[in-house]
Amino acid sequence: MRLGLILSEALTGLRRNASMVISVVLVTFVSLTFVGAAILMQSQIGTMRAFWQDRAQVAVYMCSEVSTTDTCVDGVATQDQLDSVRAELESDTLAPLIADMRFEDRDEVYQRTLDLVGDDYAGVITPEQMNEVYWVNLKDQTQSSVIVEAFQGVPGVEEVTDQLEYLDPLFSALTVATYIAVGIAVLMLIAAVLLIATTIRLSAYARRKEIGIMRLVGASNRFIQTPFVLEGVFAAVIGSILASAAVLLGVHFGVQGYLRGRVSFITSWITMQDAVLVVPVLIGIGIILAALSAGFAIRRWLRA
Repeated sequence: MRLGLILSEALTGLRRNASMVISVVLVTFVSLTFVGAAILMQSQIGTMRAFWQDRAQVAVYMCSEVSTTDTCVDGVATQDQLDSVRAELESDTLAPLIADMRFEDRDEVYQRTLDLVGDDYAGVITPEQMNEVYWVNLKDQTQSSVIVEAFQGVPGVEEVTDQLEYLDPLFSALTVATYIAVGIAVLMLIAAVLLIATTIRLSAYARRKEIGIMRLVGASNRFIQTPFVLEGVFAAVIGSILASAAVLLGVHFGVQGYLRGRVSFITSWITMQDAVLVVPVLIGIGIILAALSAGFAIRRWLRA
């Protein structure tokens, strides 16, 4: 009977403040959608970083006939210089860091370049203009600086590049986007908390006579407060469910259906399983924030 009465009071409050409840639902929906997007963006960054760290290579470019660096003043890298670089890579110092090494000669680089730019450039570029390259895969990509430092300034070596460095700006941009999403989400969550508290106060004011009667007949503060807390939680749960649906649809249609087929250089994307894991987090955040803000608001009103 007590449970039925509490639920009846909560539903009455929801009907009386329908417009405010709708506002709470919408604000909660928008804020938690940003929260879900931020979580999934950070997950995507982690997935991409892990994927590329396993595949990114350090490239040791040998001098060609068009190289202009100080280490290439003698022109094309000689066989002795090539052998010296290979010996260093296979030395006891560097070999333990290397998972795999591959050498690409001028003809291979030339053909690969034509495959990229088209055969129309065959008369413009020549094999002698191509850099011979040692491609190095590391066991731990964070150790790439060791390889870079080992061959900087070495005669016959034009430059040493770490492919992961080219991806750092992308990761940084995505991280900034995540921070922006988190900032918007925090502001929207604060707005949702304040709106829930305002809704509860208005609901309590509208039912001040009923509350006075319940106090006269000896109803406990917990019994009086519970319907108001349920009002806030109910509105927040609806907003959380809508946000969860938006996140799931965004991953299904936006990521899996659209981006996966159009952004070819990213081969590892977040999945529906990742999105499903976010759903209980969003619902939990909505319930906790609504319960705390509604409980605090009604307690302050009853003490006033």
